[in-house]
Amino acid sequence: MTRPTSPTRSPQRLDDAVTGGIGDSPSRPDSTLKVTGEYAYSSDLWAEDMLWGSTLRSPHAYARIRSVDVSEALKQPGVHAVLTHQDVPGENVYGLKVSDTPVLAVDVVRHQGEPVALVAADHPETARRALAKIVVAYEVLEPVTDPERAAHDDTLPELHPGGNSVRYQPVVQGDPEAEAEVVVSDVYTMGMQDQAFLGPESGLAIPGEDGGVDLFLATQWLHVDQKQTARALGLPLDKVRFTMSGVGGAFGGREDLSMQIHCCMLALHTGKPVKMVYNRLESFYGHVHRHPAKMYYEHGATKDGKLVYVKARMYFDGGAYASKTPVVVSNATSLGTGPYVVPNVRIEGWGVYTNNPPCGAMRGLGAVQPAFAYELQMDKLAGALGMDPVRLRQINAVREGASLHTGQVLDSPAPVAELLERLARMPLPPEDTTTPRDVRTLPGGLSNTSHGEGVVRGVGYSVIIKNVSYAEGVDDYSTARVRLEVIGGAPVALVHTAAAEVGQGLITVHQQIARSELGVERVTIHPADTQVGDAGSSSASRQTYITGGAVRDACAAVRQAVFDRVARRFCEDSAGLTLTGGKVVSATGAVLDLVEVLSEEAIEETREYHHLRTYKMDPVTGQSRRVHVQHAYAAHRAVVEVDTGLGLVKVVQLDCAQDVGKAVNPDAVVGQIQGGSTQGLGLAVMEEIKVREGKIRNPSFTDYLIPTILDTPPMRIDVLERADPHSPYGVRGVGEPPTISATPAVVNAIRDATGLNLTHTPVSPEQLCGS
Repeated sequence: MTRPTSPTRSPQRLDDAVTGGIGDSPSRPDSTLKVTGEYAYSSDLWAEDMLWGSTLRSPHAYARIRSVDVSEALKQPGVHAVLTHQDVPGENVYGLKVSDTPVLAVDVVRHQGEPVALVAADHPETARRALAKIVVAYEVLEPVTDPERAAHDDTLPELHPGGNSVRYQPVVQGDPEAEAEVVVSDVYTMGMQDQAFLGPESGLAIPGEDGGVDLFLATQWLHVDQKQTARALGLPLDKVRFTMSGVGGAFGGREDLSMQIHCCMLALHTGKPVKMVYNRLESFYGHVHRHPAKMYYEHGATKDGKLVYVKARMYFDGGAYASKTPVVVSNATSLGTGPYVVPNVRIEGWGVYTNNPPCGAMRGLGAVQPAFAYELQMDKLAGALGMDPVRLRQINAVREGASLHTGQVLDSPAPVAELLERLARMPLPPEDTTTPRDVRTLPGGLSNTSHGEGVVRGVGYSVIIKNVSYAEGVDDYSTARVRLEVIGGAPVALVHTAAAEVGQGLITVHQQIARSELGVERVTIHPADTQVGDAGSSSASRQTYITGGAVRDACAAVRQAVFDRVARRFCEDSAGLTLTGGKVVSATGAVLDLVEVLSEEAIEETREYHHLRTYKMDPVTGQSRRVHVQHAYAAHRAVVEVDTGLGLVKVVQLDCAQDVGKAVNPDAVVGQIQGGSTQGLGLAVMEEIKVREGKIRNPSFTDYLIPTILDTPPMRIDVLERADPHSPYGVRGVGEPPTISATPAVVNAIRDATGLNLTHTPVSPEQLCGS
């Protein structure tokens, strides 16, 4: 079998270059390669006699396909294959939760950018020219673009059999008709956010001698990609082998398939290795985005600030295909009141099909949208009560033992009030009173739009709740294989999982666990692939919890096997043995070198880790004894300055307090919080895919703006460690919560500065200037 390589260097080993166990902060083993530009990403892969694959995509949001003529494309010199839906060898459909997405369009396209045909050629430019020669006759149709209408208007075209509803979920608790002394309400909207990962979709497929295929790719879930691809290829699972390659970011955008099936189809059809790499424009069309939302919220409270009820209706635009829309609706409705005790609740959530771009997983899945609404509502309620917004939140904050509106009892620490207290105690940044002010510190920065005139400052808070791992009865598990052997005269642990390292530092965490559990210094991480059991997706802030648990358990089994071997040889009590520093130490202090124990043969163990069982939400009431296995909490305080004349915003400081259960790698935890906070800042003030009549207006990083280092403010990070008794080492998911809480904190700060009732994110200059 031909193996892929980087065009400049051999594939890197992620091995034993670092030291440190649980609670330490060893460096990432891939860090030097990345900062020096030597790291091999999936787009760097290369194979001898390789072809290039490319995709023809629909220019229309909704249209019937009358005919597809590929004859001229096939005549193009250098073209090896042109494929349409008729060439899909297996099922021409796939999907994460619902199998509703065609591999290649048959008789209709439901969104702009939908794949229609594939080309394989000996040069990428040849492939692109061949695409231009494919003639597709379309009958353009009126697109469905309003998600609220899609949920209720039966006169609209049905985009899929059964209608335009993907999922409807109500949650009812207490008296839905309860009344209160103080009531605030509004309608909140959130735009479509892109994951904006820097490494585009890419992969290299190599046909195997056994009639199967090997795909080297960047993804978030090897096994679910493998299963969907195998069905489409009409092959058994063991003939479709996936191996993880270098990933340039993910944030949920790689959970759905992109080029996987297409690349494998071309490789099998041509009998040659085929590489596919999206450019930035195609990447905007080729992956899902965050669900836009429209949310009607009403909060009622007593005059002393106790919440009486929350009513909400939420609409989530899933676009053309289902993807993670069912989970978005579940998360949004089950977390829709925030980290607060609310005795009376009525929430309704709709996830719908439209002809807008497909939407799916993105960091904070389903919790970002309602958090924006309920946290702006809490500030609005505080204003109506004449109460400090921090105090209002603390009065209503959940604690361990409290019940959520789904009926689930919180069975681990929930330090919401403490997070807010810690934030409030942090010193505020001093106001700059120098005259004239340095323009670099002002909204607009070096564009020199202001010298301080018309600039006002505001402070905003938020606190959120986020679920960790899969929910609603899904058996969330991961598999790890650990091998302990002697290499080069020293004991070495090899950790093998299918967990996707997408930049979150998972490789380092696995090394730390193995060092702590096995007492050895050298730990090598096997490349993630489908030759080991499923590890689930790198999403839902779950991998340190779930795959970390599997690695811990596999290490414990290896450790016990070491002790059993020593006990057999030396008649020791295995219960009194420990492993440390490459030595086996008995209760009496006797020391035996681990190398001597392992000299007979290596020890290898495989274990699965499953978290506590969860249960589906009742379809009528939304009640469930345990919707989610774990909850995480984060709070933010934002300080902003706003140029009221031009509508420009500068985030001066963005502080965060977050409970992480146990900081396995404290430096990495802080990095995750900083990164998540910056992504939430982007959603607050700049990031939005503009869609008109189903078509993306700004599919580039020229027009879709993301925060740069100049937009990223100083951040104070306060990390709490309130251990979850049910999770390995007490950990909680870290990556998603700061993204969720940063956005409403920034928008609340802008509202505090301007006095404007802002209800849409991102906040634009037009909103601030009233135009």
